Amino acid sequence: MTDITRLHSGARMSQIVMHGDTIYLAGQVGTRGASVAQQTQDCLDKVDALLAEVGSDKTRILQTTIWLADMADFEEMNAVWDAWVPEGNAPARACGEAKLAFPDFLVEFLVTAAKA
Repeated sequence: MTDITRLHSGARMSQIVMHGDTIYLAGQVGTRGASVAQQTQDCLDKVDALLAEVGSDKTRILQTTIWLADMADFEEMNAVWDAWVPEGNAPARACGEAKLAFPDFLVEFLVTAAKA
């Protein structure tokens, strides 16, 4: 049976959960009150750091779910995403509108990746 490893755990959640060769990241949010572009970059920087911590990287992302507080921000978010995602390694992806935890959060990323 494969063990489950949890990192950066608190009472409510873990930032990283690993099971077998799969890495699950908690939803990543950016700087409250910043622009959608800045919050998106903040999220992606956190994803990079968390994956690096467990020896993986963005080329190993399997799936990403993106929640926007307002779909009117779709193009602004995509401009940052498109510059970040490695050519030839785009993951399966979904994006939708959702009410996020705080009104000044504009975007949240949920990532599942494979170990390197």
